[in-house]
Amino acid sequence: MDKRLPKKPFFQKYRFYLLGGTAFVTFLVYVLISVSGARKLRVDGERVVIADVSQAPFLDYVDAEGIVQSYLTIKLNALESGTVKRIVAEEGSMLRQDDIILELQNPELERIIEEQQDEWEKQRILYEEKKVEMEQKSILLRQQSLQARYELSRLEKDFALGEEEFRMGVKSKAQLDLQREEYDYKAQNTSLQLEGLRHDSAATHLRRELMDNDLERARKNTAHARSRMENLVVRAPANGQLSYLNVTPGQRVGQSENIGEIKVMDNFKIHIRLSEYYIDRVQVGLPASVTYQGEKYPLRVSKVVPEVKERQFDVDLVFTGDMPDNVRIGRSFRVQVELGQPEAGIVIPRGDFFQTTGGQWIYKLNSSGDKAIRVSITIGRQNPVQYEVLSGLAPGDRVVVSGYANFGDAEELVIK
Repeated sequence: MDKRLPKKPFFQKYRFYLLGGTAFVTFLVYVLISVSGARKLRVDGERVVIADVSQAPFLDYVDAEGIVQSYLTIKLNALESGTVKRIVAEEGSMLRQDDIILELQNPELERIIEEQQDEWEKQRILYEEKKVEMEQKSILLRQQSLQARYELSRLEKDFALGEEEFRMGVKSKAQLDLQREEYDYKAQNTSLQLEGLRHDSAATHLRRELMDNDLERARKNTAHARSRMENLVVRAPANGQLSYLNVTPGQRVGQSENIGEIKVMDNFKIHIRLSEYYIDRVQVGLPASVTYQGEKYPLRVSKVVPEVKERQFDVDLVFTGDMPDNVRIGRSFRVQVELGQPEAGIVIPRGDFFQTTGGQWIYKLNSSGDKAIRVSITIGRQNPVQYEVLSGLAPGDRVVVSGYANFGDAEELVIK
């Protein structure tokens, strides 16, 4: 006889479904909590750099590689056009002032100079001829004046004698009047001759001055033409090194054409390129230095080119004291340009966090050092070894400054 089995309880009947549902709900809650909470990332403490936040002097400077260049570079230009006849100096040779570099030849210029020389000779001969003519005319006028004075003196004596004879009754009044008229005429004529002689002397003097000026002008033109022949010989304008010479024998060179370059070796400058970030802070006169073999050599910013190319601008510096013994053109030095006086501030060492975070946040360690939480910060000035922290950190804090490329968007680092 069949027995009626007792009815199973609901929990026992559906226990597997209930256990599975509970496990699923528990997993779902875990996932939701994980998503909604801070994302954590485990990192190896030996693979990150941890630095201390400190209150220390901040030296605002920029470090860059500089190339030694000549302080002064002189361009060589041909003063006259011509064909290269002979090259005397080679590239790289050391020259003294007025040393011959090369010689040019210009047949057309030689012809022009010969024509000007001939023209000057003609003018000079013509001047001498006119000078002789004027001298002869002056002599003739002086002779005529002398003769007139002599005649006037003779008539004056005759007239005085005639007056004496008239008083004695020897000569009549009519004879005396005739003698007076002749004397007066001769006196007026002599006066006119002397006045003409003075005018002629003044005119002759003026003509001579004009002729002298014309002759001097022609002489200077001829001398200038001769000097143009000297310009066919290109000489060193100063002591220095012939850095390059861009001509070959037989080449035609135009007037004022650049044919070479001389670097003056009496002094040197250092050329650097800086990021446009510093363009408003680098000015002429700022101090700088290079360190070589443990010794610091002072520099001064002498030139700032404000034009930005490829996000950089050019700066020249000159030595203000002793220079390293091995300074030569083309050698490189590390240059430190000071942008201000040292000031106390909150600083941290440089690291790759700035490239990843833009200086807006950083991981700060807790007191036990096993966790690092992401905190917002504000970065101020920077130099090649330090960042200045304006807010977000305090002296004594410890922060992670490297390894940020592997951290992703983690809010918290668990340091093993």
